[in-house]
Amino acid sequence: MNAASNHRPLAGQTALVTGASSGIGRAIAVGMARAGADVVVNFVGNEAEAVAVAEQVAAHGVRALVHRADVSQEAEVVAMVDRAVQELGTLDILVANAGLQRDAPLHEMTLAQWQRVLDVNLTGQFLCAREAVREFLRRGPVPQRSRALGKIVCISSVHEVIPWAGHVNYAASKGGVMMLMKSMAQELAAQRIRVNSIAPGAVRTPINRDAWSTVAAYEALMQLVPYRRIGEPDDIAQAAVWLASDDADYVTGTTLFVDGGMTLYPGFERGG
Repeated sequence: MNAASNHRPLAGQTALVTGASSGIGRAIAVGMARAGADVVVNFVGNEAEAVAVAEQVAAHGVRALVHRADVSQEAEVVAMVDRAVQELGTLDILVANAGLQRDAPLHEMTLAQWQRVLDVNLTGQFLCAREAVREFLRRGPVPQRSRALGKIVCISSVHEVIPWAGHVNYAASKGGVMMLMKSMAQELAAQRIRVNSIAPGAVRTPINRDAWSTVAAYEALMQLVPYRRIGEPDDIAQAAVWLASDDADYVTGTTLFVDGGMTLYPGFERGG
């Protein structure tokens, strides 16, 4: 691989990033563009934020497409992938990032809170992955662009393995993402479609502002992070770019924990 391709390892490819209007999704969309990919910026709420992300994407000399879709709705996902193919030619990479929380103690959690989290965090990843795979298979291999037929990166969480009291819907959804990813990877490997996950730990995003926005909150959070710093959205973006690149061509069915050691059971660092 030459220096130019190392600098832009995703040149000529198209990436769909769901939930790309803020936080981790925003960083991934910009990271994909920096690596040379055209990017579909999916959003469901704030269009102005999504447009701003698209402007950042385009500033890297690639194409950006803004598309509103609720990933839990089958027809909307189908239409989004169809539009991406129609306007950008194909799809090479899916980053299934869209997710949300609806927190409550178990005995107070409503069925609607449970169902909405599962619909977006788990069913949404299934629907997006299914449509992406259909496009990968329709298009066929383009070896000068990528060694793989297609790449899927599921954004999971450390809570695919760490139980989380008060968040049973979220933790269950991320445990489901883990097995969805592994099962898809097993099924699709023979077709040269790579499927992996990234499991972020504590990351500085709007969704968890209360956990890091004050000195006291940050110090308490650091008791859970052996590396003693909060993650930044770009930490996740760089991991996503690597997993989507040919540098990771022999990696499939793996969860990459990007968590500063949160899954190392930090309560036991002094013997428990």
